[in-house]
Amino acid sequence: MRLAGAAMSGLDLVRLARPILETLAERAREASNLGVRSGDDVVYVDQISGSRSIVTVSWVGRRTPMHCTSNGKVLLAFAEDTDRDRVLGEPFERYTDHTITEPDDLRHELDAVRRRGYAQALEELEEGLNAVAAPVRQADGRVIAALGVSGPAFRMHAVDVPRLGLLTAEAAQAVSRQLGYLDRGRVAG
Repeated sequence: MRLAGAAMSGLDLVRLARPILETLAERAREASNLGVRSGDDVVYVDQISGSRSIVTVSWVGRRTPMHCTSNGKVLLAFAEDTDRDRVLGEPFERYTDHTITEPDDLRHELDAVRRRGYAQALEELEEGLNAVAAPVRQADGRVIAALGVSGPAFRMHAVDVPRLGLLTAEAAQAVSRQLGYLDRGRVAG
């Protein structure tokens, strides 16, 4: 089992996720992206533009903080407890009036991410930018990436977040299945 998991984790995540990202961008009509953790930041490794005329710029290669992005919140929510506690013990930079900067508030938000299955960031990194993201798991269940959707707040309203969050979670589960993850809670029998 461990050997199979190690082999699966060596697969090209971007290559496997690309068709699912394309479908997600089409269904959400907003940009979809794939982010991985690098130190205490998120690095975006792929992005597909949405079908609307006003699109976001490419985030590929960009580093963003974890505490105020949906991808980062996913990666932090599913991190090892000691690692999460270490990050929560450091000060958080305020990027907008909506940025969560209190560790206890972020801890509650991360608990909600684990319960809901997706994260949201409503104008926390940049004014006018909203996003949702969900965890991508490798065969052993460990979260190795976050798959997200982002768009301008005037089009991606807070009321749209639950629908887009579930759509993103379904896409992230599809990528996870490609990596060999089997959601045991969904197995019949």
